[in-house]
Amino acid sequence: MKKRILFLCTGNAARSQMAEALARANHGDVVDVVSAGSRPAGFVHPQAIRAMADLGVDIRDAESKSAERFINEKFDAVVTVCDSAAQDCPVWPGARRLEHWSIDDPSSGGYPAFVATRDDLARRIAELVASLED
Repeated sequence: MKKRILFLCTGNAARSQMAEALARANHGDVVDVVSAGSRPAGFVHPQAIRAMADLGVDIRDAESKSAERFINEKFDAVVTVCDSAAQDCPVWPGARRLEHWSIDDPSSGGYPAFVATRDDLARRIAELVASLED
């Protein structure tokens, strides 16, 4: 049975969107994954779309979603990928495990920051998925 993961950030425009796409692309055989924002931006950042496209992962049709949509669902892991989301969502009722990854917003760093964030997320996600399989 697949493990369920929810990635949360504030706007659900970059970090959590890339995390969702990476987890699905690299570990979709063992995880069911979604992402959301505590205060959704209403769009996915174009540089996040570009960074994922460089890996052959298309998130052009991804949508910025509210965390409220998933509040009553059960997850094996809920991961906040930014400090403000951790403050907005310090607990998650249906989470077996809650993790916080303090990842800087790549928006102010240009495209290279999105690539670095994407690669950092890929590494962290691989470790998370391995730990969930135990």
